[in-house]
Order: sequence, then C-alpha cells, then structure tokens
Amino acid sequence: MLGVERVPLSLDQSLQSMHQHICGTLENRYVHQATPFFAGLAVAAAALAGRYGIHAWQAFKARQPTPRIRKFYEGGFQPTMTRREAALILGVRFLSIHDRENATPDKVKEAHKKVMVANHPDAGGSHYLASKINEAKDVMLGKTKGSGSAF
Repeated sequence: MLGVERVPLSLDQSLQSMHQHICGTLENRYVHQATPFFAGLAVAAAALAGRYGIHAWQAFKARQPTPRIRKFYEGGFQPTMTRREAALILGVRFLSIHDRENATPDKVKEAHKKVMVANHPDAGGSHYLASKINEAKDVMLGKTKGSGSAF
C-alpha cells in the first residue's frame, strides 16, 4: 500500500472493525448463496405447476363428453301416471292440458312405436316398462286417466 498511512487503532476499535468485516463478509456470503437457492426453488415450483397443468389438461380431454341437449328424468314412476309423466316416458312435448297441439295423436303413436321397439319384452325388454309405455300412450291419447298398469 503505497502512499496510504496506517493509523494504529485501539483494541476496541480493532475488534469492532474485525467484527464488521467478518459479519459483512458472512452476510454477503449468505446473500450470494441464497440467490441461487431461491432461483432453483422458483424453477422447481414452475416445473411442478406445469406438470400439474399438463396432467389436468390430459384428464380433461380424456373424460367422456356430457350431453347438453337433454337431461333425462331422474326418479321412479308416480303411483298414478300424469300427462306430464306420460309425455316424459314417450319423449313428446306437453305444455298443458289445454294445449294438445304439441302432443298430437299421430306424434304420440309414433313416439310410442319408437319407445316400444326399444323396450319390447320379446326383444329383451322389461314387461313392467312395456306396460308403463302402453299406459303412457293411453294417458296421452285420453283413453284412461292413469294407473291402468297391471303392476
């Protein structure tokens, strides 16, 4: 050290200077070591989030599509069949008792035939369901007031 004059320090000043030097060096060392640690932690978190996102997307794409057109009636049959329930069984529109335009006899008969072909006892269908389908046709055509099922 050329041209710099060193002044002798007292013992307290010397210890204090060493303490500041050592603590400052350790603090800098910890700061310099912490930066790569936190950067690695951020990269690992981003990788895990990306992996989770990819798995969630693949699970979303693999699931079965849900039909949004029509929701089927959930629940059993009512003790006495109503026109609403008969319309649900046959799949025809029924708005009210006074509005027969939506459920014409031709539409009811055609719907009955389609549903009966799919559920006929000779083709492996249930006798109970066949009787309910026939009852629904009779209720929609006004032949009975309901509960004409043999079951």
